[in-house]
Amino acid sequence: MGSIFGLLLHSLLLLGLVASSHGESAQSPLLQAGNDTISGELFFELEELARIVDIAYCVGAAGLGIQEPFECASHCGDEDFKNFELVTAWNTGPLLSDSCGYIALSHPPSKPRIILAFRGTYSIANTIVDLSTVPQEYVPYPGDDDDTTSDFIAPKIRPLRPSNEDEPPPSDPPKCENCTVHTGFYTSWLNTRKAILPYLTEAVEKHPDYSLVLVGHSLGGAVAALAGLDLKARGWNPRVTTFGEPRVGNKELMAYINARFNITTTKTSSNDFHRVTHVSDPVPLLPLAEWGYTMHSEEIFISAPDLPFAVSDIHHCEGDEDPRCIAGSDADGPSWGIPARFKFWQLFFAHRDYFWRLGLCVPGGDPKDWYRKYPKHGDGDDDHLEEAQEL
Repeated sequence: MGSIFGLLLHSLLLLGLVASSHGESAQSPLLQAGNDTISGELFFELEELARIVDIAYCVGAAGLGIQEPFECASHCGDEDFKNFELVTAWNTGPLLSDSCGYIALSHPPSKPRIILAFRGTYSIANTIVDLSTVPQEYVPYPGDDDDTTSDFIAPKIRPLRPSNEDEPPPSDPPKCENCTVHTGFYTSWLNTRKAILPYLTEAVEKHPDYSLVLVGHSLGGAVAALAGLDLKARGWNPRVTTFGEPRVGNKELMAYINARFNITTTKTSSNDFHRVTHVSDPVPLLPLAEWGYTMHSEEIFISAPDLPFAVSDIHHCEGDEDPRCIAGSDADGPSWGIPARFKFWQLFFAHRDYFWRLGLCVPGGDPKDWYRKYPKHGDGDDDHLEEAQEL
């Protein structure tokens, strides 16, 4: 494992030297507190989703896991999750193209939701290996493998909470012209959907008034993004949030994501896709732009390096690659400095620090227990929004 990591690190550093020879213009300063700051309501939504995706790290952990009704060694016992019900957990295997996660229901009086959470990877070496694979053509659902020979074909059912009950059923999604996608991420989703679509379809049919929420961290964020596209094409209405999502495909695929989720430039919490990044996190800057990979819009950038965060630390960004956000951190510091994408030690720190230090299935999450740093905030309780602004 060490030799693989060393070889890949050496290769990536060589690529970085080649890229730097092309020259890069000076980047704008990273965002500071101002008009771009997110709302207190969105702050609490993202903080809760960070705990929800952290629970996914219990799946596949030896001797741990998630048990019914909703019990685990991590955040399952938090007051916010007392109305959660586990539907299923999946672990498709140990290979790079496999994934882990769980499906849960959030019942009233909590927000009524069907939650699909995708875990990241435990292995740092596997992370680098998986980020090095070549792209392939992206074919939206229904594609060539969506025929009667597939293991399971999900029926196209009506969207959750349609805006107009009289609207006709959704038609097939538009083609994604000249789109390419990271082979490992795409294969991971194709493997995962065979395992989860029967459970997901049953949950949607039983709870048509529940919103559909997807959340993923790290490589799980990439899979969540592709899952969101797939489920949207099936007539569902997913709301996707990713933390530390890597670049998934080329600029045509990123434009397709923006169009399918109707991502606007309006700085609002109502958009159905949020891509959360953190200063110094190298993963959103990988795979390399030199290999044809780009980012998509609706980035929310955490500018503070250390936990815990305040509302004033978190900002809406403009466009696909706002130089004031994570894209700008790739060239921060003096010319002799190391770009953020090559700071692999930050896989243990900045890449895990999204409201919590993610990735440990232990009571309360990380032993440092960051939860006590945030005001408790229950659904429908606005009393703590002011407290969040003062953090």
